[in-house]
Amino acid sequence: MSDDFDEILTAVGPRLRALRQQRQVTLAALSETTGISVSTLSRLESGQRRASLELLLPLARAHRVPLDELVGAPPTGDPRVHIKPTTHHGMTVLPLTEQPGSLQAFKLILGPGRRLEPDPRTHEGYEWLYVLSGRLRLVLGERDFVLTDGEAAEFDTRLPHWFGNADSRGVEFLSLFGRQGERIHLKAYPRTTGGQAPAAGA
Repeated sequence: MSDDFDEILTAVGPRLRALRQQRQVTLAALSETTGISVSTLSRLESGQRRASLELLLPLARAHRVPLDELVGAPPTGDPRVHIKPTTHHGMTVLPLTEQPGSLQAFKLILGPGRRLEPDPRTHEGYEWLYVLSGRLRLVLGERDFVLTDGEAAEFDTRLPHWFGNADSRGVEFLSLFGRQGERIHLKAYPRTTGGQAPAAGA
């Protein structure tokens, strides 16, 4: 039994490296996500550091895989991705990104009747929004937008920003957020009195 256990732990390092490389995540990005130092992660992947539950639990959460996958337990045959939504003040957030890293994707659902006063905030990063259904109010600095089905916006999150329901109905939208300022090249502008949006770069 001891030999089997040692064999399982020996195989953890290569499995962790393969999982990280498959998801194209650097050791530095994984370190930032898990709080485990780059040197410890490197030693763990090379087999110089013995795997422990204290190390494997944050790695399993970061890679969004079951712990038994990290240690090579037999597959269950269940191909489904188990998304765990969170709900706070009428807003449901579903993470869509399965790997750690600077760029993260989410689906957000704002329930009907959730009309709040804007409370703009700032933080590092860059965000891209795409409305699936409903009307989304987006406040950027001194400007106030309403995005409808199929419209998108992108902005530097260092600019004071806030989003919420534009009316009493619910709204669903996608969000891509890059902590390091990754940009996506679609923009939404407020409609002019003539009913046309200004050209990009105006």
